[in-house]
Amino acid sequence: MGHTRIPEAEFEVMQLVWSRPSPISSMQVTGLQGKWKHQTVLTLLTRLTKRGYLTSEKLGKDRFYIPNVSRNDYLKMETGYFVKKFHQNSLTGLMSALYSDSFPSEEDLTKLEQWLKKQKDAGAGNVT
Repeated sequence: MGHTRIPEAEFEVMQLVWSRPSPISSMQVTGLQGKWKHQTVLTLLTRLTKRGYLTSEKLGKDRFYIPNVSRNDYLKMETGYFVKKFHQNSLTGLMSALYSDSFPSEEDLTKLEQWLKKQKDAGAGNVT
């Protein structure tokens, strides 16, 4: 199932859900969030459930939630959207924007070089 981007408030709730072992109760999410009323948190959890990001189960007086999408998978989708929309899918464009006023550290450059080599080697292995 393809997921869509989620608004900032819902992402904040997902961050809390991802930060704790599953399942997590709506009361736990409210306690962790700390600044919204329980009803607001319930509304956000309901939206996330309708969007397919969470599964919910009622146990006793509370609802418990389990993520259907991992944090890593969501960030991969969100980052892909960002790079496509703002940098026309260009790694060079992204890097230029990130480092327009500075230069990456030697450590970052070394890690990037290693990553690029690994990607290149993996791509070469896929040639038929």
